Amino acid sequence: MNKSEVFAIGLMSGTSLDGIDLVYVKFDKNNYQDFDILHSKTVSYSKKWKSTLQEAIHFSSDDLKELNLNYGILLGEVINDFIDKFQIQNIDFIASHGHTVLHQPHNGLTLQVGDGQTIANSTHQKVICDFRTQDVKLGGQGAPLVPIGDELLFADYDYCLNLGGFSNISYNKEGKRIAYDICPVNIVLNKYAKELGFEYDDKGQIAANGTFLIQLEADLRALDYYQQKPPKSLGLEWVQKEIFPRLESSKRKPEDLLRTFTDHIVWAIAKVLPKNAKVLVTGGGAFNEYLICEIQRQKKVNLVIPDHKLINFKEALIFAFLGLLRNEDKINCLSSVTGASRDHSSGDIFYPKF
Repeated sequence: MNKSEVFAIGLMSGTSLDGIDLVYVKFDKNNYQDFDILHSKTVSYSKKWKSTLQEAIHFSSDDLKELNLNYGILLGEVINDFIDKFQIQNIDFIASHGHTVLHQPHNGLTLQVGDGQTIANSTHQKVICDFRTQDVKLGGQGAPLVPIGDELLFADYDYCLNLGGFSNISYNKEGKRIAYDICPVNIVLNKYAKELGFEYDDKGQIAANGTFLIQLEADLRALDYYQQKPPKSLGLEWVQKEIFPRLESSKRKPEDLLRTFTDHIVWAIAKVLPKNAKVLVTGGGAFNEYLICEIQRQKKVNLVIPDHKLINFKEALIFAFLGLLRNEDKINCLSSVTGASRDHSSGDIFYPKF
């Protein structure tokens, strides 16, 4: 067997609650850009699990402990099904992001549920998880973590833009990786699409036919977050406090809120991209044709939409990569991105206890 090859399973659950993304990927330790996503799958949440994860922000500490274990059991079952489905034989480790329930770095707090020991026991595999906590303890935002993957796997692009629950951007500036959350995306858009009976706004067609609310969008632009300099990051709590109340108080139809907030996303993203930049676009928002076309129209940038596998599974891929770096005790968390006191190798490692 080629000793430079590493085989890993990566898992990601995003704030938009689309489901659990899994990849089985092969890396070459001598050339990180030579990777191959061998298998991939998204497992949708049941209505009960989706509701539980949405409400978990209000749980007591005891309820969160129970959720951490139960969600670990769920992840173990999902991983075992994934292994069985694709008859995967060779696994060096499993890297799990978990699901973010609390993210308040200014209070020294971040919580991703999905107990690593439970997953290790269920799958009989080495598990690497809890990638954010150490960074917060070192004074960082604990996010974003994906930029180290952007730096080492996708260096051919000027910018990497992910359009998931939130939009985040990553780029190299004078030899340092800079990255931060730009604004909410699907965590807001999906809420109002669901009010109309859809899981999401397919290709942005609903937004395209809605009415733009000038004053509402002006109010959104005035939010303090947009004036802050990186490092900075967003969480569900911020959306619930700053975004939803403004949209709800307008008393307008979901179609109009979709149009207005999609145009707000366009403004926020176009503001940070220079003209003619080569930008890799991933995440579910890459399929929102109205959003993509409006960004290009406003800023004349080269938005590169890759194949569906990379669009849908880039974050799961990069968490597998974070696991690879942690497994070799190499830096996987950049202080230039998170604001931590130093670069570091983050993530807890669990071995199965039979």
